[in-house]
Amino acid sequence: MGRHKSKPNPGRNTRLADQIQKDLAALVQRELDVARAGLITLTGVDLSADYAHAKVYFTVLGAEPEAAAQALNDKAGWLHSQLFRLLHIHTVPTLRFVHDAQLARGIELTQLIDRANRPQAGASDIPELEDPDGQP
Repeated sequence: MGRHKSKPNPGRNTRLADQIQKDLAALVQRELDVARAGLITLTGVDLSADYAHAKVYFTVLGAEPEAAAQALNDKAGWLHSQLFRLLHIHTVPTLRFVHDAQLARGIELTQLIDRANRPQAGASDIPELEDPDGQP
């Protein structure tokens, strides 16, 4: 009789990714030096189908994204060991931290839209067109 392979459970993957994000956020807040790494917010976790790898997205205030990524990736092994203690699962993924530029890009686009919608400074100097009936 052949081996039966179980199908991956997408709901479990999402739940596990959310739990990893929650636990990592608490660890990062407690263990990372804000002066060195800035104020870090974890925005998401992409978990591989076999749970072996996790890409952790973050934003940062008060520091350069590269410095924050370096600080996080320096602590990745220690954070992995702490997750192993917290999660009680067979395979705890290796962590890779990636700066999430989507938030910054969204803010930039919002500012561009606001600037485009703002009335021009000289718009009040344009004379009103007269109605064909001679009325302004």
